[in-house]
Amino acid sequence: MKLHTLMSCLHDFSVMPAENPEIESIEMDSRQVSAGSLFVCISGFTVDGHDFAKQAAAAGAAAIIAERPLEVDVPVVLVKDSARALAALADFFYGQPTQHLHLIGITGTNGKTTTSHIVNEILREQGHTTGLIGTINIKIGDETFDVKNTTPDALTLQKTFRRMLDSNVTAAVMEVSSHALHLGRVHGCEYDVAVFTNLTQDHLDYHKTMDEYKRAKGLLFAQLGNSYQHNHVKYAILNSDDEASKDYIMSTQATVITYGIDTKSDISATDIEMTGAGTSFTLVTPFDSVRVTMKLAGKFNVYNVLAAAAACLVSNVPLETIVRVIERMQGVSGRFELVDGDQDFAVIVDYSHTPDSLENALQTIRQFATGKVYCVVGCGGDRDRTKRPEMARIAAQYADCPIFTSDNPRSEDPLAILDEMAAGVTGEQYEILPDRKEAITRAVSAAKRGDVVLIAGKGHETYQIIGTTVIDFDDRLVAKEAMKHRSSTQQDS
Repeated sequence: MKLHTLMSCLHDFSVMPAENPEIESIEMDSRQVSAGSLFVCISGFTVDGHDFAKQAAAAGAAAIIAERPLEVDVPVVLVKDSARALAALADFFYGQPTQHLHLIGITGTNGKTTTSHIVNEILREQGHTTGLIGTINIKIGDETFDVKNTTPDALTLQKTFRRMLDSNVTAAVMEVSSHALHLGRVHGCEYDVAVFTNLTQDHLDYHKTMDEYKRAKGLLFAQLGNSYQHNHVKYAILNSDDEASKDYIMSTQATVITYGIDTKSDISATDIEMTGAGTSFTLVTPFDSVRVTMKLAGKFNVYNVLAAAAACLVSNVPLETIVRVIERMQGVSGRFELVDGDQDFAVIVDYSHTPDSLENALQTIRQFATGKVYCVVGCGGDRDRTKRPEMARIAAQYADCPIFTSDNPRSEDPLAILDEMAAGVTGEQYEILPDRKEAITRAVSAAKRGDVVLIAGKGHETYQIIGTTVIDFDDRLVAKEAMKHRSSTQQDS
């Protein structure tokens, strides 16, 4: 594609060079530049792409997009905002792929991953070749790829959607983070269905206030089309039990479908019964009501299922197909995942890294635990500090034996993080073990028949970040190792 043709999608550039080279690729990392690349200078949190313009030119860049003049020997297009320009350029360069996909975006503090996986499985059952973008990975059909962010940057997103189209994907599901919405990573994405799970405290290190966090999430619904296309209806799926939905209803023009448990909703769950083996409830929809018995445990998973069911119903999936998939699903990696080591107590690994998700997990466990509840939990470094004492308070409130440990301390002192957690509890019995492996081993070694051990915070993650070092660490493998050691020790004795 010629540079001038590609630039026709922009309307806010101030300088357009006379040269009109062929553009073979778009890059925002100078190390990825090759002959014919268009290099876009992005000012990030840690590095400024403008500082690498000369390296990009030397590597063969055909042209450069920048926010200020550069001393390079290739054409430079000056724009007001290179990040916004990148989103438009990537969308145009890759053929506006989301306009040819049925795209479902899911945002909220908790439940995005589980809900997206449920939706993905239902759509596959319906006969779609699907794409999935989320916290755990990217899936294109049956292929799986690693992912760095919950929602990738705009360039990676559009390149991924193009790859999906080339792989005959017809429907895509993606988690949409508040960071991605605030930073404009999803500009150019044409959503057909937008889903809201819930809003609770998280990411205040970035958004500063809950109002700003709520506003960022709401951008997904505000951007969901603003015209009445009777042959292409847009849907906003909102949790009527969450107060934030009232604001999102006001900010979207899309057709609103509500779901909930405690509030009158379009789609709801009644007569909920929970056990350690799963959950059963009556799924009430405008079409029919049906009893559902699923392996997923907890009230929070009922919400996830309701959100998924609503998104699939408006995507023309029959209710019987939805129920069939829900009832056979085993769960999602690291989300209330049972670690089986032939032990007579339960070990559960969960990605509950917010106060609300930790409380949900522990409340669910309390409904089926017949013995003591152990909770191994920490808080990430370089992240929202205000939630640390609250996480500790919740662990101490619901667990008989809370153990505070390291999560991903990153650049912070692990002991300082633990001190801030401990400030949230007074008088309760708890233990502090900075070494996460030691903390997990302590809980597993102490558990007896009927007890439940919850290992919270990291879920599917297979690493731990200490300082700038990333080490291999999987809560599930560490728990299994601890159970194996416990078993061999008991046999020896």
